[in-house]
Amino acid sequence: MTALPAPHAPRRPTTRTYHGVTLHDDFAWLKDPAWRDVLREPHRLDPDIRSYLEAENAYAAQLIDPLAALVDTIAAEMRGRIKENDSQVPKPLGAYAYRIMWREGGQHPNLARSARDGSNDRVIIDGDQLAEGHAFYDFGDWSISPDQSMLAWSVDDKGSEFYTIRIRDLTTLQDRDDTLIDTTGDSVWFKDGQHILYVEMDEEHRPKRVKRHRLGTPQSADVLIYEEQDDGWFIALGKTQSGAFGLISISDHETTESYLIDLADPKAQPRLIAAREAGIRYEVEHHGDQLFILTNADDAIDFKIVTAPLKDPQRKNWSDLVPSRPGTMVLQQAVFARHLVRLERENALPRIIIRVLESGDEHAIGFDEDAYGLYFDAGFEFETERLVFVYSSMTTPHETYAYDMSQRSRHLLKRTEIPSGHDPALYVTERIEAISHDGVRVPVSIL
Repeated sequence: MTALPAPHAPRRPTTRTYHGVTLHDDFAWLKDPAWRDVLREPHRLDPDIRSYLEAENAYAAQLIDPLAALVDTIAAEMRGRIKENDSQVPKPLGAYAYRIMWREGGQHPNLARSARDGSNDRVIIDGDQLAEGHAFYDFGDWSISPDQSMLAWSVDDKGSEFYTIRIRDLTTLQDRDDTLIDTTGDSVWFKDGQHILYVEMDEEHRPKRVKRHRLGTPQSADVLIYEEQDDGWFIALGKTQSGAFGLISISDHETTESYLIDLADPKAQPRLIAAREAGIRYEVEHHGDQLFILTNADDAIDFKIVTAPLKDPQRKNWSDLVPSRPGTMVLQQAVFARHLVRLERENALPRIIIRVLESGDEHAIGFDEDAYGLYFDAGFEFETERLVFVYSSMTTPHETYAYDMSQRSRHLLKRTEIPSGHDPALYVTERIEAISHDGVRVPVSIL
């Protein structure tokens, strides 16, 4: 049936003993003992392993070849549902706005910047161009310096999931000499615009260390800010919506712990919010002299929002702001200068609640359809009345809206285009409930 025979990996008996148990594995040789080095430099893969994998790939390609016409047809149908020359809604930040965009025929995202009013549009990271000559290319995270003169951006061009961070001058679009290897790709700027925080991976590909880098100095001179000693815990890096603090978030599968770093002080040390307690999860935002914490503490299975004094935010000082309500899951929060926004879900339907911080008044953004999906993007700004959210349903492609939290008005920013055509008026969505064997009402969405 085929010109190439199916490859068969030779058996090479291997015996290993762990904890008194002896394991026999005839195919252990397919794991390169130097796999850590291979992740960074794929050409170092053991020749025997490479030869066998290439034989498998060639055999698979041969089997699939008769389906080439069908593959092309299906791919064309899928591409017909996607607008290739597309762009995200720009995110304003001071005098500028930033957006991810794609070109027709391109395969990689590109980052563009314009004036806030949309003029002087310019691509500042050309993913398609940078990917040329690479068998693999993944544009990672990016962050803008406080004066918006520089961009920290990251890339994995080997498929190793070790990201390299570079610093780009946004006037010349040239990268500086700063090169930070073996990172998660995330970065946070200090307010002086001369220091950034990043997370360094260890040899086992675990995000273990937060370091501070000063522009113009070698990575070997970077300062260790935090190191996680427990191999079962992992580090993520971010910052508060207020822009005042960097956030070191540490977690395992059921517990979290967070630290604040004052971004006004490049020499600041991490400050613990609340010590880790098994099963207790929390996420932090900042406003003035308070912290807003989304947590499942005190048996809040569906989560709640508490406040804590910035000067002493340990657990004993937490006070309920949005109490736990069984059956109402609080999924996300964002804190702006005058509003607290939360995304919650009840009876399998999401809703966005806007709370005026000064008065405590709340309102929900309303929608007409019986079943839909919903999420919001907090954006870059703190001093704003604008909230961007995305709405969709089984009849309605993604629609992006700007919502004025004070005026309670919205306007459409973007509706996802379906090049091959779609008419929402031809469809109806209904939501019914089915009674389960135990009396539980199960929501069912019907198109």
